[in-house]
Amino acid sequence: MRPIRLLPLLVLALCPVLAHAAGAIEQLHAFVGNVRAAEGRFSQSTAAPQGAGRPPQTGTFTFQRPGRFKWAVEQPYEQLVVSDGKEVFQYDPDLNQVTVRKVDQAIGASPAAILFGSGSLEQAFELSEQPARDGLAWLRARPRAADAGFAQVDIGFKDNLPARIELLDNFGQTTRVELSGIRPNPALPADEFRFTPPAGVDTVRM
Repeated sequence: MRPIRLLPLLVLALCPVLAHAAGAIEQLHAFVGNVRAAEGRFSQSTAAPQGAGRPPQTGTFTFQRPGRFKWAVEQPYEQLVVSDGKEVFQYDPDLNQVTVRKVDQAIGASPAAILFGSGSLEQAFELSEQPARDGLAWLRARPRAADAGFAQVDIGFKDNLPARIELLDNFGQTTRVELSGIRPNPALPADEFRFTPPAGVDTVRM
């Protein structure tokens, strides 16, 4: 089963209008407090310490707080991750399989919790401002939980919007997510986060 890479982890600061001088942490708090839903596109790549990595992925994302989201990989293969706020469905057409997890098991204290959750950021993460680089304002989030599965995630902002997310996992791999075409607080269909497994697909509950 291919791992869920959201990061979900993919994906963190669709701020409304803020002062231009606002720091990255201030923009993140505004995002969590004011952006209840968003949609856009992503491009994601992963590099290992030895230089090898996975093929880049591209697709679309949608979310609505608390805990509802859709992460759809279009290239180089199709994969769909959908949460209805209670369960997370990971559908892999190539494997003809759907894996189902509880939301707290799938998200927990991951970067996805910043994007899709509604809890206190300081309870789950240690936040710190980072030096500007590549024309972006940066913050770093370190999980307080020892079993979070990643070491840190850096989020870069430009013009009060997220431009890049860089996640360092516990194996030394870095996942980079570039975001584009972000629309804060769009009108979403009532069934946007409803998922029904296709007929004949194996369903595995974790």
